[in-house]
Amino acid sequence: MNAPVNEHFATNIYFDRQFDRDAAKILPGEYYYTNKDMLIVTVLGSCVSACIRDRVSGVGGMNHFMLPDGDADSPVSASARYGTYAMEILINDLLKSGARRENLEAKVFGGGNVLRGFVNMNVGERNAQFVRNFLKVENIRIVAEDLNDIYPRKVYYFPRNGKVLVKKLKQLNNNTLVNREQDYANRLQSNNVSGDVELFS
Repeated sequence: MNAPVNEHFATNIYFDRQFDRDAAKILPGEYYYTNKDMLIVTVLGSCVSACIRDRVSGVGGMNHFMLPDGDADSPVSASARYGTYAMEILINDLLKSGARRENLEAKVFGGGNVLRGFVNMNVGERNAQFVRNFLKVENIRIVAEDLNDIYPRKVYYFPRNGKVLVKKLKQLNNNTLVNREQDYANRLQSNNVSGDVELFS
């Protein structure tokens, strides 16, 4: 499978000795998909990841996104548009790689209340609600979820068999995660969603 030429496609690939396989690490705003027996890893605070796979072929992937601040109730708001982009780009690439829509299943994680700066709304809760609603509209069944709460999570996803390991990070040794998400949130405020996304009905 050739990697797409896409600025949002994760390029941090390494060999994970603990699980004895190649792994892709995804950061906020990135996604990754594969038909190989790989591991996809991310760390989530208030961001959300959808792990989506074809349960028959095993082709699957994960995204990592946050809704930017904005009017979440408006159907054409920038925040909804960004979340839709993050979901559609992953689903479209899975379908282009041979996944069949009727075989897709999802596991969703994140949406923790960890960004102290967002006092007017719980951005994690909005992200969690968005991903649930999006998958319901797209008729993709959620077979597992671990959303909301106050803790960040480290998520290990094995698309070939659908297994997910989630580790709640009750103590953070540094501010890397919070700073990374805050920087990402700031970038979302100033950037428009780039690229055309073909919407499947």
